[in-house]
Amino acid sequence: MYKILANTIFLGKDVHFLPECHSTNDKAFQLVRERIAKEGTIIITENQTFGKGQRGNTWSVEPGKNLTFSLVLRPDFLDISEQFYLNMAVSNAIYEVLVDYIPHLQLKWPNDLIVPGFGKLGGILIENSLGSKGWEYAVVGLGLNVNQTDFSMNGPTSLKKLTGSEFNLEELFRLLITRIEKHYLTLKKRGFNQIKNTYLSHLFLKGEWAEYQIPSGKFEGKIVGVDSFGRLEIEAKNGELQCFEFKTIQFPNYHS
Repeated sequence: MYKILANTIFLGKDVHFLPECHSTNDKAFQLVRERIAKEGTIIITENQTFGKGQRGNTWSVEPGKNLTFSLVLRPDFLDISEQFYLNMAVSNAIYEVLVDYIPHLQLKWPNDLIVPGFGKLGGILIENSLGSKGWEYAVVGLGLNVNQTDFSMNGPTSLKKLTGSEFNLEELFRLLITRIEKHYLTLKKRGFNQIKNTYLSHLFLKGEWAEYQIPSGKFEGKIVGVDSFGRLEIEAKNGELQCFEFKTIQFPNYHS
């Protein structure tokens, strides 16, 4: 299962399949430290027992039903200030594959795949290793709900719940990796405008007035973009433009 991919240039030529592991991102970093991993190495598991989400959230899945994997990249061609472009490129790639099955799929800033009215389909977590010379490695983790239909909490959904169809995990994995490589190569060619414009065109609530929660209270605004540091840009009713870091703003409920 999850064999080396034949139709890619460098992604998926070194695949480590683990029946169970604590976190594929943690395992990827372990292999980086041990100098076993190289750019394109992938760690995939059927049962991730303590998957991580953004800012310490956990990502739990039913064994054998979903896709949970991490891939190792070496984006040293980017400045550290440009790291959100990697997030956007990966998000665009995953969206491009899944929208064929889920037409109403959207990207929720900064790293979620959601279907408004139904819930969260998956999430991306990118963790970086920075050195004295800049960006050394990035570990891109993806958790995607595929064939799981029962969840212990409200909020998640899956491809099977949304379509009624069972998915071949290995085939979906191959499609995702092939598309991620394509978008990563666009990033390597510094196609920043294309990447950002594509990301913004799929962004949840972009250009729509909605009520947001911030530490000082609630306010009404509309998303107008993302700045060069990956901060969310929201225009308030008075015309003022505000920028928000991860986890400093709460979105309205998109599950219902």
